[in-house]
Amino acid sequence: MSKTLPVDPKSPKRVPWGSVFVYIAISFGLAWLVTLPLWLQDPGDATSISAQLLAQALLVAMMFTPAIATLIVVFVCKRPRTERARFLGLWPLRPVKRVLLFLGIGLLAPIVLVALSVAVAILCGWLTPDFENFSGFAASLGGVEIGMSVQTLVVVQLVLIPFGAILNMIPAFGEELGWRGWLLPSLMPLGTWPALIISGLIWGLWHSPIIMLGHNFGLTDWRGVALMAVGCIVWGVFFGWLRLRSASVWPAVIAHGSLNAAAGTFAIIAAADSPLSLALVNPLGVAGWIAVAVGIVALALTRQFGKVPELAPTKPHSISA
Repeated sequence: MSKTLPVDPKSPKRVPWGSVFVYIAISFGLAWLVTLPLWLQDPGDATSISAQLLAQALLVAMMFTPAIATLIVVFVCKRPRTERARFLGLWPLRPVKRVLLFLGIGLLAPIVLVALSVAVAILCGWLTPDFENFSGFAASLGGVEIGMSVQTLVVVQLVLIPFGAILNMIPAFGEELGWRGWLLPSLMPLGTWPALIISGLIWGLWHSPIIMLGHNFGLTDWRGVALMAVGCIVWGVFFGWLRLRSASVWPAVIAHGSLNAAAGTFAIIAAADSPLSLALVNPLGVAGWIAVAVGIVALALTRQFGKVPELAPTKPHSISA
């Protein structure tokens, strides 16, 4: 039985570069504007509770900037002009069984890939685990009484990851409506692989305002931006596959939420006072690149990026690169 990736028959025959540049300018510009208070604040106040709450609120707000850019290019630039919900992968959700299958993959696969990245980090000697006392996690609690053992709390944290993924779908939708909902289909005339890689690169560079503040990797220069760019290309290929394979943006939305929910797993099992390079152990860092690359190779070897029929009763065509 052939592998199928339904494609919207209304997909553009050529890349609407003008709208793509408008989308990039708006999403990037709004991201810098939203995070501007973090750049203007006194570095000495960054660790205060109020500053941390502000940062969290602004980071969530930043995640909706791609959605705003999407609405502008869809309704002002009129790209596409018709069947917009279908083009964005919002609707229709059919065949239902396929959409449900890929929603399940989107929920669980990032958790498995993050666990695999932790295993890679341990095997490579980048992460020293403490599976008995979870000393690193215990130290992060700062001696706060929690009414349960650290081991029990760790189990609770891990069990709640799928529920956190569902909750994280709300801000993740703000990003995925743009990256995999509008941008990826708009770039598809370039071919599957160029579209996946370029959309992932743009997604990674969009994170620059927070990466250069030290988020994710603890680096405030081009190295952090480069690490994030590669990480988003790798994860973007997987998210993009979910989008194309299901003809729906929703599996990519829940996958993004799942990644965000599971991303801190390495910190839970790390031993206290052990050397920890975020560039290596972060799921968007080197360990994550290796883990996700294994999954992508498996997809490629099973011909998951090949010829595809369309969802609607029109002539089939290929989205191969």
